[in-house]
Amino acid sequence: MPARTLSPPLSRLLDRSADALLGVRHGRSLTDVLTQVAAADRPGVQALTFDVLRRLGAAEAALRILAPKHPAPRVAALLWVALALLWPGEAPAYTEHTLVDQAVAAARRRTPAAAGFVNAVLRRFLREREALAAAAESSPAARWNHPDWWIERLQQDWPQHWQALLHAANQRAPMTLRVNRRRCSGADYVQALAAAGQGATLLADPAFGGQAVQLARPCPVQALPGFASGEVSVQDASAQRAAGLLLGLGRLAQGARVLDACAAPGGKSAHLLEWANLQLTALDADAQRLQRVRDTMQRLQLPAELKVGDARRPAHWWDGRPFDAVLLDAPCSASGIVRRHPDIRWLRRATDLDALAALQTQLLDALWPLVRSGGCLLYATCSVFKCEGRQQIDAFLQRHDGSGASLDPASPGHLLGVADNGAEGGGALPLHDGFFYALIHKA
Repeated sequence: MPARTLSPPLSRLLDRSADALLGVRHGRSLTDVLTQVAAADRPGVQALTFDVLRRLGAAEAALRILAPKHPAPRVAALLWVALALLWPGEAPAYTEHTLVDQAVAAARRRTPAAAGFVNAVLRRFLREREALAAAAESSPAARWNHPDWWIERLQQDWPQHWQALLHAANQRAPMTLRVNRRRCSGADYVQALAAAGQGATLLADPAFGGQAVQLARPCPVQALPGFASGEVSVQDASAQRAAGLLLGLGRLAQGARVLDACAAPGGKSAHLLEWANLQLTALDADAQRLQRVRDTMQRLQLPAELKVGDARRPAHWWDGRPFDAVLLDAPCSASGIVRRHPDIRWLRRATDLDALAALQTQLLDALWPLVRSGGCLLYATCSVFKCEGRQQIDAFLQRHDGSGASLDPASPGHLLGVADNGAEGGGALPLHDGFFYALIHKA
């Protein structure tokens, strides 16, 4: 009989989650922090920390009421975790008694002298939970669980949609797949999933070419039929629009020269090659990140030329031959994918937007001369902020008014990922990531 796999005790998961939260609050990405968590604990720690990050603003506000003299960081982090998981209105994963008991056990391990304090704070919270939650949520950061500056920026950019955007950002993201059309149809893959006991839906939007599949429930990629052999990849539906925009609206011919200028981790490059035979160059400034592109191409058995280089400095890597198309999936705030990466909202600062917008401007201006006459450039960001989308492209078109640059009228613009978009004419993308796309033609 195989050995039974035991789940890690909750006290240990709470302890590790508190450490992960401290790492995020000290400016480290959760992805980076989780690499230091033991493999056996990592799934549980990630799940708990994701839930906590979605309610961190509320938990921090409640602790300020419960403990005006702020406790030591290691104690505060554990209390943030427990308060977030005890917050009213959520379907609890554990009973209140179990959670408090295990949080106190975790405190005895990490800060023994504070165990009684942790117990007293959590039991008071349970006794006065509704009143304390109402008092905490009087502040916008606690009510919406985003920094104040983020909320204010959304109110400015999307006065009719800001509340829906904040609400959507706190939902769990669906797991969406891209089926490799060289290997399998989307419909056939849905049947393969059903045979494996996994429910799924084929997304009907023609933009996805019948190859986008949304799972009824997330699962490890190793459990996906044919993942290791390259039949399928994980990619949100919003990101899957890039290939269709370049190959459809851009009207790229087979064999076209294409540059993916900020290619890592390689999903969009691979998608293009699954759809067409292209001379594709995948460029990234980070050699380690480019290795992820190489791994993706090897798993999918797709050909691409990989180059390390700064897209802002073509003289260091470009051979001088113009490209038929350039894909610029630019570095951005990632404000459109906070459901998938809930730490982003707490890592970003308002000043980051100016620096990122300046970088996007440099990339656009450096890459535009590399597009041949009659070619196109597709600009994309996974952001809902207008300074990284519509405002960035409006400024680009003004700067390059005399260079034959024109915006394709069918460009989706901002895709907000809310049930009632209505902002850019791209249609709603309920349950999908927020993105911006602009396809620019060169006369």
